This record gives sequence, structure tokens and C-alpha cells, in this order.
Amino acid sequence: MGTVGSVEVVVSTYNHPRALDLVLHALLRQSQPDFRICIADDGSGPQTAELIAAWQQRLGPRLRHIWQADRGFRKNRILNKAIASSTADYLVFLDGDCLPSEHFVARHLALARPRRFCTGGVIRLTLAASEAVQAPGVDSGEVFTPSWLASHDALRNTSARLKAGLYPPWASHLAERLTTVRRTWNGGNSSTARINLIRVNGFDENFGYGAEDIELGFRLNNAGIRGVHLRYTAPVLHLEHRRDYAHPDERVRNKQAARQALRQGKTTTTHGIVEL
Repeated sequence: MGTVGSVEVVVSTYNHPRALDLVLHALLRQSQPDFRICIADDGSGPQTAELIAAWQQRLGPRLRHIWQADRGFRKNRILNKAIASSTADYLVFLDGDCLPSEHFVARHLALARPRRFCTGGVIRLTLAASEAVQAPGVDSGEVFTPSWLASHDALRNTSARLKAGLYPPWASHLAERLTTVRRTWNGGNSSTARINLIRVNGFDENFGYGAEDIELGFRLNNAGIRGVHLRYTAPVLHLEHRRDYAHPDERVRNKQAARQALRQGKTTTTHGIVEL
């Protein structure tokens, strides 16, 4: 971590206090504890505010909370505010419904390089499994174990089994190098130096829900900031939930706009950090 400098984990959230509480429990058990936490809140209500206030009493200045009014899905805008206001050198991004395993932060930092971003994967839990996750199981690490995941129907394919550590570590590392999955920015599990995000003017705030993060990865690549996978060595557990703000047509438009940015060699956006 010596070459990385100070680190902040940016957790995006919107009206899902139960999941956010579990995420904070998971962050508290990281093998690399030297980082701060920013909760980037896209307009959550009083329940989330009360939860965060309780955690701030516990964590003190290590935890900060930035909030904006609820005017529809504006995740990219609150993330830009988090980037602009951060004093950290290196930023790790985590969705508020994604539980990081014990070595999540350490693995991101191990792979960090000046002109690189890291992109990770998820193990998707069913709604029933998500509801079965409780704080004691997160604190003990039980919910990250292959036996718990298998018993809750989370290891349905080879990819999930690799992520869960069912195979020898060399297999997961090899899979990361050989995977044909594109190295795009995954908002629920990605990281890079803050200066890299400043260079490309952060997230494009024109994007609503659905693939809103992929375009950033394309612009980073176009700017010579290349992605590297930690898809199988630092996965997160995704908690399933309702998404009343999701619109399939918007997701299609976002993907088309992202691909256009890639083809055009676009590196910056005119609706990003500078425009805040």
C-alpha cells in the first residue's frame, strides 16, 4: 500500500438501510483496515440517516456521509460529489448492496498501479439467500464460506465456484488472466487512483439506471488507464432486492451510448465533476 497513499471506500446507497448496515459490518472485518469510508447517498430517507449516524458514533471521522435530494436515479452525480470532495489518493467503489469479503480492500490495493483501474465480480444471491444474511454471519465470515453459499444455492456455475474459493487459489488467478470478459468498470466492485477519475472528469451524469458505470471504464481505457481483473480473487456478495427505479429501455440506451464512447475514443465527459 505504500505506493497507493491514502484510501477511501466509496459506498453508494439509496433507501436500503438493512443492506448498507451489512456492508459496513463487512468493511469492519477487512484484513487491510487502513482506509476511510464515504457513503454516497442518492437521496435516502430518515432510516438510512439514523443508521449512518449510529455508525458515525462507532467509527468517528473514519466515516463520512454525503447526501443529495431524491430527484430520481442520480447515482453518477453523487459519486462525482464523493470524488470531488475526497482527500484520498486511491478510491475503491462498492455498491450498498454488495458485501465485500475479508481481503477485498487488500486485493484492490495489491493490484493498484498509477495508470490502471481494477474491476471485480459478484456472486449473486437469490432473494431468499439475501434475506437469510444477518450481521452475525457477516461478522464471523460464515456467509462468505463455500458451505454457506452452496447451501443457499449461490454456487450454480463454475464462475461462482471460482469466486467462492472452491478451487485452489492458482485456478482463480489463472481465470482472471484468461477470462474473455471485457475489463469494464463495475460500479459495485472497482477501484483506481482518484487522479485518474479527475483526468476523465468522473462519471457521466446523463446516465440513468442500467450500465451507467460501463461508460466510465471505456473512457478510462481510451485515456490509457487500463483495466485489470480481480474478478475471481476479490468478489462481493450481491444482495437481491426490488428496483422500482429500473427501466429496461434506459439500460439499452445507456449501453448504446457507452459503446459509442468506446468507438469514438472518448476520454472525458461534459457532464461530470467539473460541471458540479
